[in-house]
Amino acid sequence: MENTHLQLEHAPVARAALLIRQPVSVVFEAFVDPQITNHFWFTRSSGRLVQGKQVRWDWEMFDVHAEIEVIALVQDRRIAIRWPGLHAPTLVEWEFTPRSNDATFVSIKNAGFSGSGDEVVDQVIDATEGFTLVLVGAKAYLEQGLDLNLIKDHSPG
Repeated sequence: MENTHLQLEHAPVARAALLIRQPVSVVFEAFVDPQITNHFWFTRSSGRLVQGKQVRWDWEMFDVHAEIEVIALVQDRRIAIRWPGLHAPTLVEWEFTPRSNDATFVSIKNAGFSGSGDEVVDQVIDATEGFTLVLVGAKAYLEQGLDLNLIKDHSPG
């Protein structure tokens, strides 16, 4: 097999999206309030998301954490954070679009990856997979009250 190098014209972006059958205020709050978020994503947080604030998220089962900075918070519409990347921080944005009184379309975009072409592609694949699991976990918890342990079970020790 011949070794070829992939040439990209545009920087790749990780995307995940899913309809959650709950009102936009409920879904938005689930990503802002760590007491809710810890049911489907991280296990501990230093606090609620507040624009301009830095927050620490912990995944205690993996003994890892992330320091994030909330750069935008528009009630029931948008969250943007600076997320630690492999070489430099990336931008993660959530958009919340009401589809009816009891459904919200959530879209997550993660952009600004750096490194070699292979590293960028690997990071985009990783982020897409991770944020898809987060959305599926949020859907199960918010719609059915189920803790699926998706993040924990994704990489069991």
